[in-house]
Amino acid sequence: MRKVILLPIYTIVFGMMVLASAYLTFKVLSFSRTIAVPDLRGNTILEATNIVSANSLRIKVDGEDFDPIVSSGSIMRQDIPPGSEVKERRVIRVVISKGAKVSSIPNLINLSLEEAESVIQKSGLKAQKIIRVHSGTVERDRIISQNPGSDDSIETLRHGYRSKHYYGLILVVSSGPYDIIYKCPDFSGTYKDDALATISRLFMKADLKGSGERVKSQRPKPNSLIRTGDSVQLFMEGE
Repeated sequence: MRKVILLPIYTIVFGMMVLASAYLTFKVLSFSRTIAVPDLRGNTILEATNIVSANSLRIKVDGEDFDPIVSSGSIMRQDIPPGSEVKERRVIRVVISKGAKVSSIPNLINLSLEEAESVIQKSGLKAQKIIRVHSGTVERDRIISQNPGSDDSIETLRHGYRSKHYYGLILVVSSGPYDIIYKCPDFSGTYKDDALATISRLFMKADLKGSGERVKSQRPKPNSLIRTGDSVQLFMEGE
């Protein structure tokens, strides 16, 4: 009978101890210091470990990846942004750089933007900024210039990253010539080479139909309004 009475008492006491322990744990966590997360990027894992230890935080390596900017063996990214407020003893997860996939910067000039983006991606580089400018000599969507250039070293990108000037390639891309509206010339009876030369000077495109040497008709019609970049169909006498 006595054991039957004591069993519920032990159960109640044990439950109260569990609740008290949970409450104390909650209070301890609630009163933990709030820490501003330091910027670990660019540091080695040893340097970063010292930094987080001094701030009552912890660190864990989550893997490695290629990066043309951050030197091999240094931290390239962290899961909690620098400056974020966290409780002390929080784990900061980081990824270590394996360095660049390539040892030099590719030459992208005269490539189409699509081709350039493919080369950049395969080389492990990044395009930081694309600047579009009008050009009367470079076809639309082709690369006019790049910075850093192909004659510069990968270290140029790393220096730009450290000085916060840039972190990737800056590309200048052609938007083609400024739009100018013309009255379409009359090409009827014109020799093919003369017609093509005129179309080229007006920054338009020629679409030849047939194999003759003289233009029989055209589309759009003479004196129609056209603009730079438009196509003119030339129907040749031998069509």
